Amino acid sequence: MAGIQSGTPVTLAELRPESPLFKEGASLRVTGKIQEYSVETAIATVVDGDSKLKIDTQHLRDLSFRTGSIFQFIGELLIHPDNEAVLQARVGRNVDGIDLNLYHQSLQLLRQFQADHIRA
Repeated sequence: MAGIQSGTPVTLAELRPESPLFKEGASLRVTGKIQEYSVETAIATVVDGDSKLKIDTQHLRDLSFRTGSIFQFIGELLIHPDNEAVLQARVGRNVDGIDLNLYHQSLQLLRQFQADHIRA
């Protein structure tokens, strides 16, 4: 049964061309701080540490993007010929107040649990 895939939680640092997560159409969930936002193009740039990613927000409604706010997005990864990635967001939410270091630790624990308990 085909349909919309759930967004795999990833950190921005994991979205490198050599990563298995870096593929066209991958359904991902990313979290980062809004570095900039253009109303004209509906493109937000989110950062987490030294990593950044562009987010196409054209399909999102009723969200106010403020520089410095932390947002979480779910969408599909689009990869341009120059290996620049853009997430075509279908869901977005403000998560101001989240501790990103604790969030990263929880992702590691989730992956460890899945590796130990889920056999494909």
